[in-house]
Amino acid sequence: MSIPAAFDYHPAKSVDEAIALLQQYGDEAKVLAGGHSLLPTMKLRLAQPTHLVDLGRISGLSYIKEEGGAIAVGALTTYNTLEHSELLRRHYAIFAEGIAQIGDQQVRNRGTIGGSVAHSDPAGDMPGIVLALKADILVQGPGGVRTIKIDDFFTGMFETALHPDEIITEIRFPMPAARTGSAYTKLANKASHYAIVGCAAVIALGNDGVCTAASVVTTGASIKATRDSGVESALVGKKLDEAAIASAAEHAAEGLELVEDIHGSKAYRAEMAKVLTRRAILKALEHI
Repeated sequence: MSIPAAFDYHPAKSVDEAIALLQQYGDEAKVLAGGHSLLPTMKLRLAQPTHLVDLGRISGLSYIKEEGGAIAVGALTTYNTLEHSELLRRHYAIFAEGIAQIGDQQVRNRGTIGGSVAHSDPAGDMPGIVLALKADILVQGPGGVRTIKIDDFFTGMFETALHPDEIITEIRFPMPAARTGSAYTKLANKASHYAIVGCAAVIALGNDGVCTAASVVTTGASIKATRDSGVESALVGKKLDEAAIASAAEHAAEGLELVEDIHGSKAYRAEMAKVLTRRAILKALEHI
């Protein structure tokens, strides 16, 4: 099936109008940003909203700026804009490297950071990147603006802590400490470019070369992007030579609810998580 079910289209002209439409139609509505995540699922009828609220005409939600000790990114900022941002390149190599692996140029021109994060596709790349960077998600609804910590945001496959009448307006990334590197690696499906397994890593070193902080996330292997706390604990306090990294990577995917499909068994994904975690950590260290 390649034709979506029938729906009514509502182009919102402001955040308030979008929220009002979501209040009016409730669970029957879905939010459309760039469409690269939602529309394919609608064509497969995995999602069948009867009302589509389009945010594309809302001004003021596409920006990248340094503000209050953080990097603030508007929810409608496209992948292409993120990939080529000098501010992001200067502080987080993971954006340019990770986004270059997302889809093709058409997808990167249309897809938005807010849309991908809200969609919470377990095989998506952006959820893993924002989780590894410990972002804050700013959302707006009838009650005003609230902040959701990224560790509380992804709740399951295509599920988040967003209320049905809320939209993401901004994503805020903390400025990295000195001597911090980041990277994203993945084993991609050749047709869709989605992650069969992926790993996002953010590593900080002290002046003595000892790891002072580590944030490591696995994508594609489970029902949602998931922090690998076992890997993180194994890295912090260690000098990261090849042996220490290999030992830490053995903890990848521990305790995850692994998925299985035609692209890979649970055992295969578990092994690939270890391989990609090691590669992501090594690549992150190259960016310090």
